Amino acid sequence: MPHDPSPSLPWPENRALPASFFDRDARVLARALLGKVIRHKHGEQWLSARIIETEAYYLSEKGSHASLGYTHKRRALFMEGGHIYMYYARGGDSLNFSAQGPGNAVLIKSAYPWQDTHSGADAVAQMQRNNPDSQGRARTLDKLCNGQTLLCKALGLKVPDWDAQPFDEQRLFVEDLDQRPAHVVQCMRLGIPQGRDEQLPYRFVDADFARHCTRNPLRRGQIAGQDYHLLSRTDNHR
Repeated sequence: MPHDPSPSLPWPENRALPASFFDRDARVLARALLGKVIRHKHGEQWLSARIIETEAYYLSEKGSHASLGYTHKRRALFMEGGHIYMYYARGGDSLNFSAQGPGNAVLIKSAYPWQDTHSGADAVAQMQRNNPDSQGRARTLDKLCNGQTLLCKALGLKVPDWDAQPFDEQRLFVEDLDQRPAHVVQCMRLGIPQGRDEQLPYRFVDADFARHCTRNPLRRGQIAGQDYHLLSRTDNHR
């Protein structure tokens, strides 16, 4: 449930998610985060992106970092829900939020640039400068945050700044702007090595943004009920 407005918030109508929002089962949290907006203050600008793809991870399954055991680097995974876990993946930064229960978390896999009165065209332009393509050109909006490392690069999120930190409403938070998806795609996670519980359907995608996520789960050749399940707004969380 969002915070009540208070003087500590960056603008009066702010609806930052409290830590209690994250104190829920990782799969439930992964789905609930779809449509929420990440806000990061970069210099004097607020850079923002709507979450469109998430993955849930548990201590008890082999696909998670936590399953490898507690270390100081992985300490955020064992903190209360609402702490930030960041790590390096393929040379870039990745963003995760701890969920209910030690070792459980949600990976923010993809997002889509968000514009409003607090994050306008100038903020999107800054995100494009943060994350140019391999030729140094500005990425189109659909390619700017479609991957966990691209998202962090566009928003200017760095492991040393945020790993094992709580949210800070003056610098980084997640906001509820009533952008709840009408339909959610549930399917298997990406990049899980064989034999590491790769078959678990712990990936969630906002169906309206499926073509903008890391890999479109609704692409040609994918079969409903076999490769993915389409969940409506009224479905119970799985």
